[in-house]
Amino acid sequence: MSEGSFVTPFAERFGLRVPVVQAPMAGATTPELVAAVSNSGGLGTLAGAALSPEKIASDVAAIRALTDRPFGVNLFVLQPAAPDDATVRRALEAIDPVRADLGLPPGRPLERYAPDFRAQLEALIESRVPVVSFTFGLLSREDVARLQANGQYVIGTATHVAEGVAWRDAGADAIAAQGSEAGAHRGTFIGSFEEALVGTMALVPQLVDATGLPVLAAGGIMDGRGIVAALALGAQAAVMGTAFLTSRESAIPQAWKDRLRSISDTSTSVTYAITGRHARGIRNPLMQRLSEAPQKIAPYPVQNALTQELRQTAGRAQNGDYLSLWSGQGAPLGRSRREDFGAAELMAQLDDEWRAASAGIAAFVAAFKR
Repeated sequence: MSEGSFVTPFAERFGLRVPVVQAPMAGATTPELVAAVSNSGGLGTLAGAALSPEKIASDVAAIRALTDRPFGVNLFVLQPAAPDDATVRRALEAIDPVRADLGLPPGRPLERYAPDFRAQLEALIESRVPVVSFTFGLLSREDVARLQANGQYVIGTATHVAEGVAWRDAGADAIAAQGSEAGAHRGTFIGSFEEALVGTMALVPQLVDATGLPVLAAGGIMDGRGIVAALALGAQAAVMGTAFLTSRESAIPQAWKDRLRSISDTSTSVTYAITGRHARGIRNPLMQRLSEAPQKIAPYPVQNALTQELRQTAGRAQNGDYLSLWSGQGAPLGRSRREDFGAAELMAQLDDEWRAASAGIAAFVAAFKR
C-alpha cells in the first residue's frame, strides 16, 4: 500500500493532504481553529448552529483572513421554537435549584430559544462558504439545489442508513456518518434515538453501500490508526472532534479540557437532560441532577437555552461540575498528546500517524502474500 493509496475523491476535491475533517463543535470552534486545520492540510469546520447570521458572517470573514484554503460551516436544521408556558415552567422548576447553587436568580421564559435557521442559511449562501453541513434534520431538495447552484458542497449527517438515503434523495453531495461513539449531540432525525445508536464501524460501510455517496466517518477516531480504519471501511475522510477539544485554539473552558484528559473509556453517557436533545458527554453533577426529573425536561432548543446561562456561569468559574462536558468515547486516547498543543501540531502528528499506519498495513499484506 503506497503513500498515495488512500487518496480519495473527497480529499482530492478539497486538496486535503490529511484526510481529516475537523468536526463542528459549538462553543469550541473558533476561526483560529478552523483556519489552522485547513492550513495544515485538513478541512476546518465552524460550528454555526448557535450563532446569529451576523456572527456567522463575521466569523467566516475572520477565517478567510487567516486562510485561503477550503473550509466549512455547520448548521442545525431547526423549526422555530414556540413552547407553551407550562413546558417552560416545568423545566425551570428543575433548573432553578441548580441556578441557585451558582448564585443565579430564578430563570425566566426567553424571547427567542435559538437563532432563526432560515436566516442562518441565507447568511451561508451570501457568504458562499465552500462546504456546508447540516445536522438534526433534512433540507429540502430545493434548498440543496440552491446551495449547489451557488457553488457550495452539501454534507448531510446520518446516524443510520435511512437517514443517509434521505439525504441522498435530497441531493446531498456527501454523508457524515455519525457513529454512536461520537461526542455531543446526536443527529438522529428519523425514528427513535434508542434505535439509532449504530457504531461507526458498522455504520460507515452500510452507508457507503446504500448511498453511493462519499461518506465521512465520525465517532471514536482520535489518531492515525482510526483514520486508516475509517478509510479501510470505505470512508473518504475521518471527522474528528474530541481530538481537537483540548487544543490551544479550542474555546472551551480549561476545566473541560482538564476533565477530557483525566477520564476513562466508561466516563461518558448519552443524556437529553441538559439540552433537551440526546448528546454524549462526561457524567457530572449537572447531568445527574437534571436527569432526576425527566418529565420536566423541555425539548431542544428550549432546554438548551434555559440551561445556557448556568453553564456559561460555570465556565467562567472553571466549575466542571456544571458544564455540559461533551466528549466522544475515544477521549482517553488524547492523553498521549502533550498539553496545550496547537491544532497545526496535531494535524502534523495525524499526518505522520495515518501514513505510518497505512504503511504498516501494506507491509503486513505483502508479508502475508509471500
